[in-house]
Amino acid sequence: MSSVLVREIEAKSIITKTDIPVCDYAVNPYVGCTHACKYCYASFMKRFTGHTEPWGEFLDVKYWPDIKKPEKYAGKALFFGTVTDPYNPQEEQYRRTRALLEQLQGSGIRLSIQTKSDLVLRDIDLIRTFPDARVGFSINTLDEDFRADMDQAVSIQRRLDAMKTLHDAGVRTTCFISPIFPGITDVPAIIDRVRQQCQLIWLENLNLRGSYKADILDYIQAAYPQLLPLYREIYRQGNRAYWEQLDGALEQYAAAAGLPYVTNDDSMCRDFDAPPVIVNYFYHEQIKKSARKGGARRA
Repeated sequence: MSSVLVREIEAKSIITKTDIPVCDYAVNPYVGCTHACKYCYASFMKRFTGHTEPWGEFLDVKYWPDIKKPEKYAGKALFFGTVTDPYNPQEEQYRRTRALLEQLQGSGIRLSIQTKSDLVLRDIDLIRTFPDARVGFSINTLDEDFRADMDQAVSIQRRLDAMKTLHDAGVRTTCFISPIFPGITDVPAIIDRVRQQCQLIWLENLNLRGSYKADILDYIQAAYPQLLPLYREIYRQGNRAYWEQLDGALEQYAAAAGLPYVTNDDSMCRDFDAPPVIVNYFYHEQIKKSARKGGARRA
């Protein structure tokens, strides 16, 4: 990857009201993400931030006013990492995510963190102070070559090891199998690998839109030409048959494996030692449309 342009910026607020169904507030200590995932939906943010650099080659480091009365968020779900990874490699130097965790200690929030980095283990001492905190890891393949084609985050093995470390330390963990690449992502294999070290397994299909749609289709044509007709059927013609069939197959797999399989239910507070719940978010765009209206706004 080319060198990353890093800027330090002042933010009016760091906690933003959101319509995302699984949380009340979005928390993003950075603008941009240097993991540079080729399929990242958050690249749309460039339209609003004025960045001309390619996605993955810029990062704005946020500084915000001290949070007054953090206890006002007690009982609310705060999700760290809706449009950035809160544990970008630069977090090791700037420590903005850790600073925010320190500011929110004792507030009574319901903490969720989503990452592709084992740097989160640095903050395990803080995370464990939040009751029922949850840390999710995005894993959509067990193939390190495909992973390297798609992102510049740490290896899948390092993510799996970090998930186990957190789970063994009593922290709730989630495996976010996202995005599922048709014909490439082996969902049952991933579930089999993680089911002993997480409480939740989220499933989300690959949505192609915006500037990266052509890039992904070009990649499929070059690396998986046998799958190109399927991708054209899904992403050019809008055919949902693949996802409907996969949904049915995974429901049968879950039943045989003794795992609960639900749709559009965040299931945040399941018993720690219970089998993981598989949650299908294939039609997330429909969930978003049905969520309360009004858009994101600062709190």
